[in-house]
Amino acid sequence: MKSIKSKLIGVFKYLILLVVVSVAVDLWRSQSVPTQASFNLKAQDINQQWVDIEALSQEQPVVVYFWASWCSVCQFVTPSVNWVSDYYPTVGVSLSSGESHKLQRYFEYKQLGFANINDPRSQIGQQWGVNVTPTIFIVRNGEIKHITTGFTSPIGLLARLWVS
Repeated sequence: MKSIKSKLIGVFKYLILLVVVSVAVDLWRSQSVPTQASFNLKAQDINQQWVDIEALSQEQPVVVYFWASWCSVCQFVTPSVNWVSDYYPTVGVSLSSGESHKLQRYFEYKQLGFANINDPRSQIGQQWGVNVTPTIFIVRNGEIKHITTGFTSPIGLLARLWVS
């Protein structure tokens, strides 16, 4: 029988491999995305409040979450993003997801608390180089520090925020 120590070492090795693979995939996926948020996203959210990513990112990292109401993976990622929004500024950008009043009802029904900008024609998404949903950017001091696409866990999201 394996000892507890050898099992823990095996788990630790697996976690390190998982982190290395995750970082490598993030780096590969981020090749087509600009590193500067120089185009700075200033827009009104679905509640008519102004959002300024660059200004928000001066104090702490900001989560910019590109998602869609029709995206099946987003259904699993959105609760993690919502949870993180209790601790870090978070701005959603809904791509091709309908009218703002419908998104407001969606946010109320799902009890989502982060600001959300409606991008009905995915123009903001194109400007940011988003090709797939969900895509999450971590922006700090007006610069994109991390990008990830697809499923991410709350721990993965927090890790990206901590190293930003």
